[in-house]
This record gives sequence, structure tokens and C-alpha cells, in this order.
Amino acid sequence: MTQYRKIKAIISGGGTGGHIFPALSIANKLKELNPETEILFVGAEGRMEMEKVPAAGYEIVGLPITGLQRRLDLSNFALPFKILKSIRMARKLLKEFKPDIAIGVGGYASAPLLWVAGRLGIPTLIQEQNGFAGLTNKIVAKKAKKICVAYEGMERFFPADRIIISGNPIRKEIVPPTPQMKEEGYKFYGLNPEKKHLFIVGGSLGSGTLNKSVRKWIEEGKPGGENLEVIWQCGKYYKKDVDAFMAEMENKKEGSTKDIWYSDFIQRMDLAYAVADVVVSRSGASSVSELCAANKATIFVPSPNVAEDHQTHNAMALVRKDAGMIVKDIEAPEKLLSTACELLGNPERIETLEKNIALLAKTDAAMTIAKEVYTAIGK
Repeated sequence: MTQYRKIKAIISGGGTGGHIFPALSIANKLKELNPETEILFVGAEGRMEMEKVPAAGYEIVGLPITGLQRRLDLSNFALPFKILKSIRMARKLLKEFKPDIAIGVGGYASAPLLWVAGRLGIPTLIQEQNGFAGLTNKIVAKKAKKICVAYEGMERFFPADRIIISGNPIRKEIVPPTPQMKEEGYKFYGLNPEKKHLFIVGGSLGSGTLNKSVRKWIEEGKPGGENLEVIWQCGKYYKKDVDAFMAEMENKKEGSTKDIWYSDFIQRMDLAYAVADVVVSRSGASSVSELCAANKATIFVPSPNVAEDHQTHNAMALVRKDAGMIVKDIEAPEKLLSTACELLGNPERIETLEKNIALLAKTDAAMTIAKEVYTAIGK
């Protein structure tokens, strides 16, 4: 049995749950290989990782880095100064912590840290989650020892000899549903096991388009939603508006919001997946990987507000293998819920989608990446 020595690793990145949860999965696997391994996270000040990482038991340092706003925004003028300050802080951190390796999972903070690490001769490993490489990873990949990817064909972005097709790390509790998980899920969400169930999830930050689509459907009297219960994750940013909307609808017509469970954040994602007959989701890399692992028939609505339109690339990788369906963001308010209700009435189609998406699942990605860390270090 291979013995893995104690190492010191810095893991950088974040911004959304799609970067944070994989980073935590890699950290947990490194600890599994050697419990004495020291891990320091580096994130962006004010972003979600500054809350989620300490809650998981790890130390994190924040850099004053932000992304470039695509619209004309005064904050863009401060960006060069924030980058320079972040580079200085990254250099100081690396010299003080003296890591054996720096790992980047994408997001603002990984750019200055991995760039400085490469210049200091510290081995680096990057994890590219999407089917279309992000700008940060394309820059820092030049000096990376290992490049772990989730999709085939990534040699068009990175040197083929350093690519490892690892898949994306996911939370360990995301597995194909068992009868026990379904039973627990029905109780947890207060659902009727005799009804069909639709799970609508907009990612860790929520989705305005998905929320608009659900609201329109409720306003129209939930057409096609007979014998259907919905779990709706609306996102923290939209929660107050959704609260007001649901109260208004209930006042207009008692019972109009019946059969809809909603929240800003889903604490038991495993149980929500377990009870869902169909899932409606954005197609961020982590979401796609979790849906593969959970074997869920899914309608993807790629976000148009992401770099290089990578969510469309992610979704189409599944659609081409008949492992998912797609509805364009601009068309969602008019056709998303009718498409979902139509799919819910077609068990044969659901079964085909479940079977095909299950074939794409890579459930050992975090351990694969953790072992590649040691290969990259060369010890």
C-alpha cells in the first residue's frame, strides 16, 4: 500500500459554490491520504469562500482581488491596483507558508497566487472544471505540472502531456438515490410520495431567469402541474422578492402556492436529488458533475452571464450523448416549465436520460486529483 507523506498545500480559488465545494473535496482527500498534511486556502475578500471554508474547518486568507466587470463600471479602474496588491500578498503568503504545491480550482484568487507560485518555482496543479477553459487557467497552465480536467478534447487549450481526465470533485453524499434516501427526502421536505417531483436549482447564488420562469408558471395557474410537487431553490439574493411574491399569490388565491417548497439555499442536496423525478438546473461544472453522479434526468438552462459561454459547452457535452436536455435562457420564461411538465409525463424518456447521464459519472475525481498532487510534487 502506497504511503503518502505529510505535505503543505495551498488551495486557491472560489467565488461560487461551484469552485468552493470541489476545493474542499480535494482538501479532504489530501487529509485522507495523510491526516498531518497542512492546508491553507486562499480566496477573494468578501466572496462566499470566506464563510464556507472556515465552516468546513480550514484556514483561509482573503486577497483583495475582483473580476473584470463586463459592463462599464468604475470598479474596473481599481482592478490593476487590486491585482498588484494581491500579487504582493500572494508572494508574502507563499514565502511564509512554504507550500510543497499550489493548487488552483478557478476563480479570481487563483490567478495571482498560481502566477507567483510558478515564478517562485513552486509546483502547481490546476483543475479546469468546464468544457471550455477559463482565461485564468489558460494563463497559469503554462507552468503547471498537472492539469486536471473533466471533459475530453481539452488539449485544444492545454499541453496534452500534462492533462489528466479526472472529472470534477463533488460532495461525497451525492450518490444515485436509494429507497431509504427517497423516504428520508419525502419526510425532510414534507412531500407526498404519491406525487411527481420537480427540483429547480439555480446554483449557489440563485438564478433570476429560473425564478422568473417559476413565477410566470405559478401566475398562470401551474399548467400541467397536476399531481406535481416542486422544490425550488431561489437563491439568497432573490429570497425577499420571492417571499413577497408567494405571499401575494396566496392572498390572491388561497392554495395557489400549495405543493411548492422553496428556500434560498438547499442544505440537503442529496435528498433533493433523491426525490426529484426531473431536475431543472444551470450547467455550471459542479452542478453537471453532481447530476451525473446522482443519475438525474435534467433540463439544463445555461447561464449566458459567464465567461466564454462555458455553461453551454458543459450542457451540450451531455445533450450530444442524449444524457440531458437544454432550454436556452432567453426562451426559459415561455417554455421551461411546460418542457419540464411534458418530460415528467414521459417515464420512458426519463429512464433513457437517467441511464445515459449515469454513464458519464466520475465519482472518484477528488481522490484522483489528490494523488496527482503527489505526482506533481515528484516525491
